[in-house]
Amino acid sequence: MIFSESVKACLSKSFDAKGRASRSEFWWFYLFNTVTYIITQVASTITTGTLSTVLAWSWLALFPAEISAGIRRMHDVDKSGWFYLIPIYNIVLLVEIGTAGPNRFGNSNDGSANVDSLAI
Repeated sequence: MIFSESVKACLSKSFDAKGRASRSEFWWFYLFNTVTYIITQVASTITTGTLSTVLAWSWLALFPAEISAGIRRMHDVDKSGWFYLIPIYNIVLLVEIGTAGPNRFGNSNDGSANVDSLAI
């Protein structure tokens, strides 16, 4: 999944924790969130007032999508979404290759078994 597709997919599923998210979908969206947070943080430190409000609104808009994408990523490795709350273990699961084919959370998003654009 490419950058623009993953951002669209994650934003459209902001409040939907059902299904699966491939590694590329999750990490491209994570990159988008990080860049957005950095830009708004830098902008809010340069000037105060309105841009501080923009920072708060951007965080509020992207936070549910980030959590939902993380939960769907846990589903891709056939784990419960609650594993997203475990600090170190969730990082291991976030970089792990998803299960091939369907699992108890549904079919893989990209339609291919175990193929991921971030595979090493």
